[in-house]
Amino acid sequence: MTASGPETEKKIVIWRDERFWKIAFQVITLALVIAAFSILITNFNRNMAQQGSSFGFSFLDNSAGFSVGESLVEYQPQDPYLRVIQAGIVNSLRAIAVGIVFATIVGVLAGVASFSENWLVYKISRAYVGLIRNIPLLLQLFFWYFAIFFQFPPPQEQIELGSFAFLSKRGVYLPGPSFTDQNWLGLVLLIAALAIAGLLFKLIRDVLPGSSRALLGRIGSAVIALPLIAVVLLLVVRGFAFLVAGDAESGGFTLGHGAWVPVIVVGIIVTVLLWRWKTKLIVEQGASGQTQTIGISIVLAVLALIVCFGLGWKAPEALDTGGATGGLRLSLEYAAAVTGLVFYTGAFIAEIVRGGIQSVSKGQWEAARSLGLPSNLAMRHVVFPQALRVIIPPLNSEYMNLAKNSTLAFAIGYPELYSVSTTTFNQTGRPVEIFIILMATYLLFNLLISVTMNQLNEFVQLKER
Repeated sequence: MTASGPETEKKIVIWRDERFWKIAFQVITLALVIAAFSILITNFNRNMAQQGSSFGFSFLDNSAGFSVGESLVEYQPQDPYLRVIQAGIVNSLRAIAVGIVFATIVGVLAGVASFSENWLVYKISRAYVGLIRNIPLLLQLFFWYFAIFFQFPPPQEQIELGSFAFLSKRGVYLPGPSFTDQNWLGLVLLIAALAIAGLLFKLIRDVLPGSSRALLGRIGSAVIALPLIAVVLLLVVRGFAFLVAGDAESGGFTLGHGAWVPVIVVGIIVTVLLWRWKTKLIVEQGASGQTQTIGISIVLAVLALIVCFGLGWKAPEALDTGGATGGLRLSLEYAAAVTGLVFYTGAFIAEIVRGGIQSVSKGQWEAARSLGLPSNLAMRHVVFPQALRVIIPPLNSEYMNLAKNSTLAFAIGYPELYSVSTTTFNQTGRPVEIFIILMATYLLFNLLISVTMNQLNEFVQLKER
């Protein structure tokens, strides 16, 4: 008789055990990675020592000595490099956030228009996609800046679009809320805080439960989570302080129009919670959800009133000496950068939307038409909601591409993060530290975009009972 069970396992030679080689391979790989990094770090320190310098970020406290064209952050040339990098980060966030919103609108419209029964609309959408996708983004930025925006007349001869918009070399003046630069900065910080909070929620929900069995996993997760919590709290406190701040010239403490923004954010959160509650009741209990619908309607009505009357909307006014004042001013560089990013990314989003709509079976179209729905209602209520499950995942990549492509805005003089970092590197001779800051910042941007889109993707997926 042959031995079996535990006695046989004891006789297996260790180097013939598959479990041993799985662990050994991981240990060897880790050792090689550590050795490679040790060699690189040793060579780096040796080269730095030969140049009479050492690795560190203490140079960020030195005076920058150069100015930037525009910034929501209060910055003067005598401020430290850390301050100008903060200004660059905020400028990048401005371009990325606005670019994502308008690129989505342009892309969805162009993608849906490719199914239009109107011949002219269909041809315009296909020509737009075919032309824009095949021209380099940098060339398009040059076109928008030098051929379009830079050709605006001087302030004395500015272009007036009714009494609501004024175009000149001083910038683009549009109707906007009565926000100061500090209010806009607070809004940017609050958006960043919400995005990082989403990343933290994802970490707590997905990573921590899976690593709860291992002490090392819990420690590693805490190391990541605690700094994120601190960053979120700091951004919320600073953002709220900037939002509620009024006009400093009026003296004393005044409440600015931006103080309504946290109320709007709370209202949006309440609306989402009510909607999810309503959906849960309908799916699990077969209830009508009428009470939740009434609550959502009330909250949305209040938010509409706040947006219309609480933010202090103002239209720009023409000056007798030329130019305009009031409203929302966009510099030529910012306007050209955002316009180029929007139309370039929108062309790729249009193809994603077109592919997503084509993925919906023709039977859905036929079923909608059999109910008497016209094409526009069939698209809006039947086809497009189903296409979202295919559209959203590749949108994640396009949004991240937009964030990375925003670095090209330095070519037309917009002082985003890459632009100010390049100037800092040229003045300080600290390439490694500067590029570490750049990589960490854009990695965080893309992580926030990815987490947000993953949450949205989960929301639109089919839920089986």
